[in-house]
Amino acid sequence: MSSIEYTQSQSASPRAQPIRVLLADDHAVTLWGLRQLVESTRPLMIVSGSAGSCSELLAHSGLAQTDVVLLDLGLRDASALDCVPQLVSQAGVKVIVLTGELNPSRHREAVMRGARGVVLKSHPTEHILQAIERVHAGEVWLDGALMSMVLGSMPGLAPPRSSGENEHSRRNHSLTAKERQVVQAMVKHRGAKSLVVADALGMSEHTLRNHLTVIYSKLGVQGKFNLYIYAVGRGLAQPPADTNGPPPLPPSAWGGLGLGGGSLA
Repeated sequence: MSSIEYTQSQSASPRAQPIRVLLADDHAVTLWGLRQLVESTRPLMIVSGSAGSCSELLAHSGLAQTDVVLLDLGLRDASALDCVPQLVSQAGVKVIVLTGELNPSRHREAVMRGARGVVLKSHPTEHILQAIERVHAGEVWLDGALMSMVLGSMPGLAPPRSSGENEHSRRNHSLTAKERQVVQAMVKHRGAKSLVVADALGMSEHTLRNHLTVIYSKLGVQGKFNLYIYAVGRGLAQPPADTNGPPPLPPSAWGGLGLGGGSLA
């Protein structure tokens, strides 16, 4: 794990408490490197503990004082995917998967079970810190490549071939020109605060919220993340090209597309 210089995002406000991170990996060297990485950001983040297996993780005394779990998919005693629902529902923590696997179905499964971020071990180390900060703030972290893989593996996002096509077409055509602009702006500025999107559209945050309420109702989605998936999958907007690393997706309630967890509201 290389040493890096990490700067807290300018949009983040000062915190009274640090982000408490629990590390789960069954390689001692990796755990040591992750601990050094997280602790290097003090007082922004601290390590609340570490575990080398699912059973150890779920029974860890520090879990109750944890905000974000950084979870390796390859824990030795069980599939780490089996830990995710319990961590999310019982422990109430946010989970980021850290993995060397390039299998999109595994990434998709992690998201469906409640993980709010996926970071590849091949990514720059600063991406891990950015993901922790963004996920703790209520966002979801998937870079463009991973998002494409996850979307591409999701049933229902391929071109429709059944009677469902008429329903999706009806929903899309129910949007006004202004509502389409709002959808496109939400996709273009994924991860940005509402004020940024509202300014780009030349409207107030209150007006933007009103538009989004109507759009969610018309399209049958819940939250910004589900809107992003629907809009990209149904051709209402083109995803932005990546520039400097993985821009995080906006937060959402994962339940809207049957994904099962997250804060994309």
